[in-house]
Amino acid sequence: MKTANKILCFLLSFAIIFGCMGTLSYAQNFKRYYYIDSINGDDANSGTDINNAVKTIGGLKDFVIEAGTHFLFRNGGEYDCTVTLTCNGTKDNPIVISSYGEGEKAILKTNQKTDVLRLFDCSYVTVSNLQIDAPNGGGIWIDTLNQTSEGIVIDNVYFTNMQNYRVNSRDNFSDGASTARAAVMVKGLPARSRYAVNNLTITNCEVYNCANGFMIWGSWNDRQDWACKNEEDIDPVYNEGLLIKGCYFHEMDAEAVIVGMCDGALVTNCRAINCCQGPGTDENGNILYFTAAMWFWGSVNSTIQYCEIAGQKNVGDGMAVDFDSHSNNCTYQYIYSHDNMRFVCNCPNYSGQFNNTIRYCLSVNDNKGRSRLSANPGEHGLNFYNNTIVNCADFYMIDMYDSVIANNIIIPDEGYVVCYDMADYFRDGNLFASNCYYGTNKPLCDTINSINRLPGFVGDDLTNPESFKLSADSPLIGRGVEIEGNDLTTDFFGNEITSNNIGCFGGDGEDVKYERENIFERIINFFHSLIERIKHEIEGIKEY
Repeated sequence: MKTANKILCFLLSFAIIFGCMGTLSYAQNFKRYYYIDSINGDDANSGTDINNAVKTIGGLKDFVIEAGTHFLFRNGGEYDCTVTLTCNGTKDNPIVISSYGEGEKAILKTNQKTDVLRLFDCSYVTVSNLQIDAPNGGGIWIDTLNQTSEGIVIDNVYFTNMQNYRVNSRDNFSDGASTARAAVMVKGLPARSRYAVNNLTITNCEVYNCANGFMIWGSWNDRQDWACKNEEDIDPVYNEGLLIKGCYFHEMDAEAVIVGMCDGALVTNCRAINCCQGPGTDENGNILYFTAAMWFWGSVNSTIQYCEIAGQKNVGDGMAVDFDSHSNNCTYQYIYSHDNMRFVCNCPNYSGQFNNTIRYCLSVNDNKGRSRLSANPGEHGLNFYNNTIVNCADFYMIDMYDSVIANNIIIPDEGYVVCYDMADYFRDGNLFASNCYYGTNKPLCDTINSINRLPGFVGDDLTNPESFKLSADSPLIGRGVEIEGNDLTTDFFGNEITSNNIGCFGGDGEDVKYERENIFERIINFFHSLIERIKHEIEGIKEY
């Protein structure tokens, strides 16, 4: 396999290969547009102007490629092809693969077990306004064999029909988008080189009826031993400047976005609805593999924000929030998570993870499995504040060091409790403060201004985020504690933060009457919560 890759790398240097095509040349300072029209084109044409389009990709015989070269497919047409490209545009003059004309998006497709488009050692290439369809393969594979990649843009591409069937293990991320059943694969796990993919931008795309969405990986160390046992063996080459914005992922067997080995990545204003539909279990309910919609793996200084994540069914994972495998200084904020297996399940390893943040998120009905803020060897410097969590399953706050757990509303579903470890309370540096618990007893480790009261939400429609604003008479208005380093100026709802509240609402309160509990209701709720706590201690940890 390594020998074949070296030969492929040599053949592709300064070249573009479209399926089985003729010779081509490389020229400096030369621009040209190439038109492919499966409806009215003719392979006897030159393809160099809109009135002389070729019919198939193979119809392009001798051509040149340089900065500014465009390959344009007529909208409304279908093009059976695989494309492998090795070339460099410039920031101001990229090489473009796109479409022209009226009608539905041009469809690039293949029935082979391969990728529709491979960008190997490419910089400043734009792929836009197309549909990519690969029932037995994958979408786009971006890899770096001999040089760092810069400035690739994927915009307004519709990825669909890519091996969206149930499996009984994790997908193979080592050999492109095809084996990963993915819309976009960046490098692989393990990687094939130490070169990064920098400033990749993916915007306004839709991924539907595909197994996986955008899988971003980097280089973990010289040996490409991503599962190395010793922390000192970790020496990542991070992909820098990743931007994924305005993308919609839905009806997928597995994952939407993996932010793997990135520095400074931003995933924003995206939706992942009904991803991770593969339950990941065998016929006896035993967990076979784990998937989650949007998560960090070995990344630093990166953010996922303003995203809606809903409907995950993978039993082992299926969470909206996940810092995994040595991810540090990363943030989830303004996440609307609902009807998932769980809200959060962080997976630190080695010496633990450091300085991650979860803030101003709303979680509703994420209650099929327990949530967990940390696990051995622990989250260090975790900031978990101003989140509203309604109808969760058991919520575990354990194995934390120098962490802040403050200003959160946590309301477990019937029969569930908030779980904690008193050792966390006695560790220097941990702060539990100003949290609201309802339907469960306050943890003994959380005594600083925390309360057990009805929050005073303005509505009772669990499908409407607006329901979780607070009334002006809510006991949570102005009850929050100041969070050092909090630089946010807007709350979950996009409003200016004018009050230091508990929960993800930061306003002065809505003009809705607050229904207070009477003393008898409070006593009944207290004893009900106490009974649930005792039952939990007797029965132990629930499954999943």
